[in-house]
Amino acid sequence: MRPVTDETPLLDDLMPWSVAPLRLGRDWVAAPDARTLRTRWDTLVAAGGARREELFRPTRSRGQHSAVAALPGQRTGTVRFTREAGPCPEPVRVAYGPFDEQWLLPDHRLIDAARPELWRVADAHQLFAGEQGRVPLPQDRAEAAGPALLVTAALPDGRPAAGRPGRIRPLYRRPGGHEPNVTPGLPELLAARYGMPVSAADLLAWAGAAARPSPAGCAVPLPADPQVWAAGVALGRRLTDVQLRGARGGERPRLPGGRRPYVRAALPPHPDSLAYDAEGEALLVGGTGRIAPVPVEAWDFHVSGVRVLPLWFERRTAPAEPGTLEAIRPPVWPPEWTSELLELVTVLALLGGMAAERAALLAGREQPRLGRADLRAAGVLPPPAAARRPASVLELPEEGPEGQFALL
Repeated sequence: MRPVTDETPLLDDLMPWSVAPLRLGRDWVAAPDARTLRTRWDTLVAAGGARREELFRPTRSRGQHSAVAALPGQRTGTVRFTREAGPCPEPVRVAYGPFDEQWLLPDHRLIDAARPELWRVADAHQLFAGEQGRVPLPQDRAEAAGPALLVTAALPDGRPAAGRPGRIRPLYRRPGGHEPNVTPGLPELLAARYGMPVSAADLLAWAGAAARPSPAGCAVPLPADPQVWAAGVALGRRLTDVQLRGARGGERPRLPGGRRPYVRAALPPHPDSLAYDAEGEALLVGGTGRIAPVPVEAWDFHVSGVRVLPLWFERRTAPAEPGTLEAIRPPVWPPEWTSELLELVTVLALLGGMAAERAALLAGREQPRLGRADLRAAGVLPPPAAARRPASVLELPEEGPEGQFALL
């Protein structure tokens, strides 16, 4: 793999508007299933006095007396939470870390830093590119770094598997798929170089296939050869389709017949361990549960140096402090978690099966023709300051604290 240099463009050069990860402030506002969140809400609003304060877990950013506007697009209360006695808001699906879709209470009063600018542009047209935490690894474990960039249709919280959190970059700056989040002039420059149209989706697909971690952020080398560009975009689109899991009109990921994972032995009601039988290509869940076939590519899939499957399992089974809202969980392992685990195995196996293509793309002989100096000379860099700020978006009235209208 050719090393990243200071002249290699960064994703920050190509998709200039980015948002910091969400900071939830309290773990109980997210859960793998929506029923648990409703039970936690009901428990909280039914409590009184010191017990309610203890369950809420106030921080310097949020407490029961905080005056906060509603999140854009969400129908939640805006009275101070100390007076809240209503029903639970409808949980929403979010990307809770890499390859882990969970549910979140979309109530701004409960979240330390919810990043309203992301919620304003989250709709059926939007995609989010999430930079993954960079973890320095020894040379013999370089393959465990995993992808530097992941794409989701669900709003990501930006939680990394390890390392410093990266930035979240929406593909579009406005709802409805309008105003691509791309440096002005860049698509036209690339189209002239490659002799083919270049869209924002093409650029995101290329970045998804070619992005490399670096101390400065995601580095995205731009190739000289139009054929390399076209091959990388095609690979990136396949990688993205798998990650989206059928969202945005695509098909849900499936392995070829005979390689699809099934439950071969029922999972126990309270699984407390996850292991891999390499010889039998099987995932051993709780000692007695067995899922097979599970390709080694799925078990060995890493993000930021962390194996994905054990992390996903740990987030559902790690002990919680008794008496807290986090301790409210399903009494037994729900069937839907098994379905999600089977789909996750499928996703990781398909992505792992494309790892060789991605490695070949990154190891290509072509030197990047468009370095940062070339982009500066063409007048593309630096991006205008306005491109790094969120667009002024107010499609619908937004409710401010205590029921007032928010002004943008």
